[in-house]
Amino acid sequence: MKSDLLPIGTPAMPTDVPTPSLIRDSVLVDPDAVRILDRRRFPFSRTWVTCRTVEEVAVAIEEMVTQSSGPLFAAAGGMVLAARVADGGAAGGSREAVLAEAARRLRATRPTNNGIREAVSAILEAAAAPLESGDALVPVVEEAARAVGDRYLQRSRRLGEHAAALLSDGDTVLTHCWGESYVTETVAACLRAGKRISMICTETRPYLQGARLTAESLAEMGVEVSVVTDGMPAHLMSRGDISALITAADRVTMDGHVVNKIGTLQLALAAHAFDVPYTALVQAPDEHAPDAASVPLEDRDGDEVLFLSGQRTASERAVGIYPAFDVTPPRFISAIATDRGRFAPRDLRSYASAPAADLTLKAGERSWM
Repeated sequence: MKSDLLPIGTPAMPTDVPTPSLIRDSVLVDPDAVRILDRRRFPFSRTWVTCRTVEEVAVAIEEMVTQSSGPLFAAAGGMVLAARVADGGAAGGSREAVLAEAARRLRATRPTNNGIREAVSAILEAAAAPLESGDALVPVVEEAARAVGDRYLQRSRRLGEHAAALLSDGDTVLTHCWGESYVTETVAACLRAGKRISMICTETRPYLQGARLTAESLAEMGVEVSVVTDGMPAHLMSRGDISALITAADRVTMDGHVVNKIGTLQLALAAHAFDVPYTALVQAPDEHAPDAASVPLEDRDGDEVLFLSGQRTASERAVGIYPAFDVTPPRFISAIATDRGRFAPRDLRSYASAPAADLTLKAGERSWM
């Protein structure tokens, strides 16, 4: 499925490493809608949810049609829809009000991961000039959305190169949930360097992102991949079956706490107990989050843990509890890999003074939109 407006979901990886479907075709911006690859059903069906309004994009994000870094691209597409409405005058309010309301709604969808916030803020900043001059918003907002996505993909490439340097030929690497380009770029960098690695994915209840999204994506890249239930990793570590643990991070605070998908903390504890190095992957620490207390942790509807693919798996007498994220303290983390290099968890202040990477698109790469 391709966009009639602009090609979207573009490879960040070079042509010698296959680009997973979830990176290539995650979000499509068409002339009439934003279409989001439904990760609740992938890979058993490859269907897109069509969103014709900002509200429909927001609901799709909230209902887990897309997750991890997918909402960054979906929110960017949502802002394009808002710009079209604003330029068309159909909203009945000022263009500034239309964009501001779209930004507010999109930012409220998933409060823990700050990718949406950063994408929306960058687009609003770019829109300031045409709002003031009266020029058309759509071309400027489309270009800003394109730049947001491209920057994410290129920074992920740099992050992956730094993280891959910590892995060795022959390693068996455990990962958790679906870490988007952070994980796939790390694996791609290993492959480009000639390192043969195998991956183990936790299933990641209740949506099975690891069993479906991560396992399928790594297999598409040609990597040997295994799936384990969420309760197995400590035992595998105890018998030496795991060389390293890597996960993405929704946020890393300036004092070195890793905020990520629920279950990350227990994996880090097990890794610490069995001397398995744990590297967290994030493009940059969050300068607005000095500590863990400053990060809102999303709690989702507990009913979600009572079902699997629409089928109830728990007693009708039970209720569910679903904290969606947990916090891993810095003492259980070996390194934080970013787009500017690797840092000790207690040394993240050094990120600001580290040289920024060259984010220019290379030959053979193209914009996500």
